[in-house]
Amino acid sequence: MSQPEIIVEGTLNPDGTLELDEPPKLSAGRVQVTVKPLAAAVQKSAGLAVVIQQIQQDQKKRGFVGLSDQDLAAAQKARQEEEDEYEERCKELWGQTQTGPPT
Repeated sequence: MSQPEIIVEGTLNPDGTLELDEPPKLSAGRVQVTVKPLAAAVQKSAGLAVVIQQIQQDQKKRGFVGLSDQDLAAAQKARQEEEDEYEERCKELWGQTQTGPPT
């Protein structure tokens, strides 16, 4: 009576040897081995602070100069003005409807 086929995962070392994650539950004797690569193991990603720091270091190496505080403030002010204008336009349009603005 033949034993059932089992699947055991492991690692193929650079020298061609196999390192199994657990001992196979088979009787000792000759076996046939099929080696199939698995999807790359999901690596634990670095935290947000580490990623941001790495991005900043890479940018510095490339000579990237970011926006100044004044540029950032001007951009924020422009966005706020656009949002205010949009809000006013919406209020005007709702004022022209019969039902009025939503509550």
